[in-house]
Amino acid sequence: MKRNIWKLLAVLASVTLFAAACGDSSSTSTENSDAPTTTAAPATTTTAAAATTTSTTEAPLPTLLIWADDTRAPVIQEFGDQFGADNGVNVEVQQVDFGSIRDQLGVAGPAGEGPDIIIGAHDWLGELATNGVVAPIDISGIADQFLPVAVNAMSYDGVTYGLPYSVENIALIRNVDLVPEPVATFAELEKIALDLKAAGTVDVPLAVQEAPGDPFHNYPMFTAAGGVVFGRNADGSYNPDDLGIDSEGGLAAGRKFSEWAKSGLISGDVNYDVMIESFSTGKAPFAITGPWATGSFADAGINYSVDPFPTVDGGEASPFVGVQGFMVSAFAQNPLLAETFVVDYMGTKDAQVKLYEAGGRPPAHLGAIEVASSDPDIQGFAAAGQNGAAMPAIPEMGAVWSAWTDAYSLIFSGEDSDAALKDAAAQIRDLIAQG
Repeated sequence: MKRNIWKLLAVLASVTLFAAACGDSSSTSTENSDAPTTTAAPATTTTAAAATTTSTTEAPLPTLLIWADDTRAPVIQEFGDQFGADNGVNVEVQQVDFGSIRDQLGVAGPAGEGPDIIIGAHDWLGELATNGVVAPIDISGIADQFLPVAVNAMSYDGVTYGLPYSVENIALIRNVDLVPEPVATFAELEKIALDLKAAGTVDVPLAVQEAPGDPFHNYPMFTAAGGVVFGRNADGSYNPDDLGIDSEGGLAAGRKFSEWAKSGLISGDVNYDVMIESFSTGKAPFAITGPWATGSFADAGINYSVDPFPTVDGGEASPFVGVQGFMVSAFAQNPLLAETFVVDYMGTKDAQVKLYEAGGRPPAHLGAIEVASSDPDIQGFAAAGQNGAAMPAIPEMGAVWSAWTDAYSLIFSGEDSDAALKDAAAQIRDLIAQG
């Protein structure tokens, strides 16, 4: 029997004993003066028949409430139903838009109206853990069944707060009919893409969403050109006092983006929809995106390949790696039930494979990875993320996005890249200092 089941059985046994005690009609007299009374059945109203009748009122079953988006909710409900049947528990999975879960939990949890479990992203942890919204969870018994980067990402300040289920990053997507062979360097990519544009074969040389700037999708090139968002402490954790956007390497990377903007390789006018449409119609030879977009390319009949990022002047790319998983609310009504369900049911290979099949996101579970390994897209994204780094989960990361986006916007509009990044860094440091 699994690690958490023994604790769970003890809890359920105590609930059963409590229900039996409450069901004894003799306990509803003044001997149980703390028991609540109701106007529907006053304790003073008795009959001879009632005196000889033994009450068998049953206590309601414990309920486990889970928030998940529409893609993953059906799979979670399937295993929730099994958990409920095995343990005498009601499991309810409510569909909540993924982008709303974090904010809604922060409001509903403290009010006692939130879920016991959520599906969330690892980079939420800096905010959620610092604000005491999520609880630690013990996955030590099965941690070796998951990618180490995924397990590490679901930890904050040395404490584990979640069970991972997916690991994803962006990659270079290549139209094989337009570019038959992978490219090794960004200079090679630029030449091929601009030559195809000059010949009228394509409209968008490199379909990467910007509109007007996107630090997440630009990060592989930013790192390949020498930049980082934050430096690292000795233990490998991100150091918020070491902002790298205006470092020597960061400024050098900014100049590369200025060059790519001037050559026409990258445009600040390309948004997600333009990226999808241009690559899906064969009007872009390359795209930079994640596994969430490749279904559109396949549906359009595009012959594509998911490739690692090419080097920039010899520098290797390090895309952000995002990890998603299960977290237990610090305000859970049934924290032991929640942890047991997450670890012993959703942590299994069967559950992890079904989550992968439902959403197509590369799995974090090693057994599920074996199942998914025959998918060339999964292989491609894994290769592209081999040198990736978990997106910083520190609270200070929230201060980065807006000013950094504005800096890219200025660069794409022709402003000096050094000035744009230095101004952005100054704004970010001010925000971090303000807390």
